[in-house]
Amino acid sequence: MTKLEAKNIVKYFKHEKYNLKALGGINLQVEDGDFVCLVGPSGCGKSTFLRIVAGLENPDEGEILFDGKPVSGTGPERIMVFQEGALFPWLKVIDNVEFGLKMAGIPKEKRSQISHRYLDMMQLTKFADSYTYQLSTGMKQRVAIARALVMDPDVLLMDEPFAALDAQTRDLLLVEMQLIWERTKKTILFVTHNVSEAVVLGSKVAIFSNRPSTIKKELAIDYRRPRLAEDEQLMKHQQEILSELRPEVKKTKE
Repeated sequence: MTKLEAKNIVKYFKHEKYNLKALGGINLQVEDGDFVCLVGPSGCGKSTFLRIVAGLENPDEGEILFDGKPVSGTGPERIMVFQEGALFPWLKVIDNVEFGLKMAGIPKEKRSQISHRYLDMMQLTKFADSYTYQLSTGMKQRVAIARALVMDPDVLLMDEPFAALDAQTRDLLLVEMQLIWERTKKTILFVTHNVSEAVVLGSKVAIFSNRPSTIKKELAIDYRRPRLAEDEQLMKHQQEILSELRPEVKKTKE
């Protein structure tokens, strides 16, 4: 069943005195429960596309369908996790995680029940009363993911959430993210510039072309989980993606 569909998404940006076409007609179907990773050359519009899916920006042409119906603006069924986490440093971890629930009017006891489930899932229980400024970058991202999950969205949108992490922390979170996906059955759309990361996480990888971007190729990855970044059996998938990306990256330098 198709959970999310992008139909001919076109986006222009003002550049000096003329319009720059960033997205040249993105078409993508995301099935219910898919983990789709988006990769492409730097500046090709992956994050812009994700923001359009989230409803944070509007396309100049095309539409986003959720369960077959057009969407406009943000909605609780599509929750975004940003690269920097966007947490409130003056609030404790538990208050950050519960923030959306509180805004939705969920009673305190119910909020606590829901939030503690995801704090436990993200291994944050003992940090519940810490302030986020006291945490490492990796721990902050755990908080951001927990805050998104407590809202029980149908689709989780993730914009390079592990880009700022050190290699060891990232590899650990890559495994944990797979386990969370399998436990929650969420549909995930995940932007990354890291090909290895895309292969480890994705049930499907969508490869963006250079601007004006289209989806050049979709690659299904049917391989056992949890996957590890150092697994040599995944190298063939990485090489296939890189062979598609190299000519697109080269175009950005011409």
